[in-house]
This record gives sequence, structure tokens and C-alpha cells, in this order.
Amino acid sequence: MADEEFNSDDVVAVPLRHPWRWVFGGVATALLLGFIWSIYSAKSIQHNIVTQFMLDPRILEGMFVTLWVTVVCMFIATVLATILAIMKLSANPLQRWLATGFIEFFRGTPLLLQIVFWGYLGIIFPNLFVGIPFTNIIFFSGQTSQLIPAILAGIIALSLNEAAYSAEIVRAGILAVDSGQVEAAKSLGMSGGYTMRRIVLPQAMRVIIPPMGNEFIGMLKNTSLLQVIAVAELYTQASTISSANLAQIELLIVSGFWYLVMTTVLGFPQRALERKYGRGFAVVGARSEGRAFKVGKR
Repeated sequence: MADEEFNSDDVVAVPLRHPWRWVFGGVATALLLGFIWSIYSAKSIQHNIVTQFMLDPRILEGMFVTLWVTVVCMFIATVLATILAIMKLSANPLQRWLATGFIEFFRGTPLLLQIVFWGYLGIIFPNLFVGIPFTNIIFFSGQTSQLIPAILAGIIALSLNEAAYSAEIVRAGILAVDSGQVEAAKSLGMSGGYTMRRIVLPQAMRVIIPPMGNEFIGMLKNTSLLQVIAVAELYTQASTISSANLAQIELLIVSGFWYLVMTTVLGFPQRALERKYGRGFAVVGARSEGRAFKVGKR
């Protein structure tokens, strides 16, 4: 007996129902609201101080420094990470060893230790000289503390550390691109550098952007570690104010609120970039699971 002819009119969209998702969502919402209410109703917290310093000029200045340092460090780290990833994928063993050594060193030592090292570099090298080695030719020299102030030391430490982690993200993105793309580019006479810039990296961005967005947010929060070398970022400013008025908890709430605002705002361009470089690829998620399809007579 021949199979019945398939008719598209027999396909009926049936909404999927997931009651446990609503239950878990409701429980999570209740817990979040309970936590917020517990902080708001805590008598040990002076809410007038929280309100007073929420828009304090020193707090806003610290926010600007935090954002500026984050953007600069991520730009430097992204450039270095791309170079390190290409070196690690190179056929030249010397480049692979150098890239691997750099990555393992900066991933293997604590970030706080690296910040302290660069911040107190003047103790190890009181003066820095730039010239030709093994000669008396010196182009310029100066005190280390003047050539590398605290904020520059922090940028160097954060950038180098982030470059080591981001290099593995970029390398994973490059490896995710089909090797046939590179072979096709070579067959057309494209150079290796041009192929990397115009063929490989644009396709690798789809894989690179989500984890790099997380690294960007992590970098913003890691700037709080620069307090140990007296960089006037957000957490340092909040700590300075709290040491004067002894309102540590209140200033922690202020700084935590602004960190949350900044990380939330930074999530919007990340999602925009993900949509841009994810065009043409199927996305499996809550929106795509909204309906099931059932074959039968309507």
C-alpha cells in the first residue's frame, strides 16, 4: 500500500509547555527579591550614606578611570592575543615555544603578584635606561617611578595577563574555521597575512566574541586589584571614602552597584556583535524551542 501523500496543511503548530521552568523561575525571582529586601530593611546599613555617595564626584571619577583602564587594557590584550595565537599555530618551532612560554608564565602566576611586581618595579630597578646594549650609548634615562607611574604599571600588568588568557580564545576561534577556507584562499593566490585578516579572523569572530565578552567584563572587575598600587579606580575611591567615614558596608554597596551597572551596559554591545557575526548560523535556544510541530488533521 502506497504511503499517503504528505500535505503541508496537516502540520499543526503546538505550543510547548514547560511548567517546571516557570516554577524554578518563580523561586529564583522570590529569592532575589528576598535578598534585595533583606539589604534594604537591614537596620545596620545607613541608607542615607548610600544615597549620599551614589553620585559623589570621587565615585564617578573612579568609574571613569575603571572604564578607561578596562578599554585600554582589552585593546592591548586583544592585539597581543592575536599575535600570540598566530605564533602558537605557526610552523616555526621558535615562535611556538615563545608564545607557549609567555602564555604559561602569565597564566601560571597570580594576577595580584604581577600587579605588585610592576607597581614596585622601581624598587628592583630604580633607574631605567634605553640604549644600545654593551655600549655607552644611551638614548634616554630616568627614574622608574616617573617613567612607569602606578596607572601605567597597572595597565601593563592587566594587559599582559589578559593577553595570555585571550590568546587561547583566539587560537580556538582560528581552529574552528574550516581548513578548506585557507586552502581555497591559497589557491586564489592570497598571502598568508591577507588570508588571516580577510578570511579566517572574520569567521573566527563568531567563536571568539562570546568568551572575549566575558573576559572584558572580568577585566573591568579585575581593575579593583589596582588598589594595591594606589590607582584611583572605583574600588580605590570607595575604600578611601570609607576609611574616612568608617562606612565600609555602605561604600561597598555603592561600588557594587556601579560595577553591576557597568557590566550590564557592556553586555549590550557584546550581544550586538554576537548577532552580527552569527548571521547565517542556526541558534538553538529558548526562542527556537517555543513551538513543536505535530502532523495530523486540523
